[in-house]
Amino acid sequence: QVQLVESGGGLVQPGGSLRLSCVASGSIFTIDTLGWYRQAPGQQRESIAGITAVGTTHYADPVKGRFTISRDNAKNTVYLQMNSLKPEDTAVYYCNLLRFGRNYWGQGTQVTVWGQGTQVTDSS
Repeated sequence: QVQLVESGGGLVQPGGSLRLSCVASGSIFTIDTLGWYRQAPGQQRESIAGITAVGTTHYADPVKGRFTISRDNAKNTVYLQMNSLKPEDTAVYYCNLLRFGRNYWGQGTQVTVWGQGTQVTDSS
């Protein structure tokens, strides 16, 4: 049984950085494709970064140049380094493991980008 546990989320000001970690257990980690997804309130879950077993990476356009995905096979861990964070990066971030066509998910970790200078719109 594959289990994924994310950590590293939190509250950060615009322009700040966070590093998310995801530890996998119960799998042959070295052959798995790993990824990070995020889901903002009222929106669908979207793929933002992925890394294959041989280390090939890909990124969604909104995070290119700001986010970096990496993996440490010895620690069964995948990371997401997030720099220059923006309010629109606010979401629940999920770790994903793809193995033999089956997807596994972590429980998610909340990332909130808010602080001085963030525009707040009153929709009432």
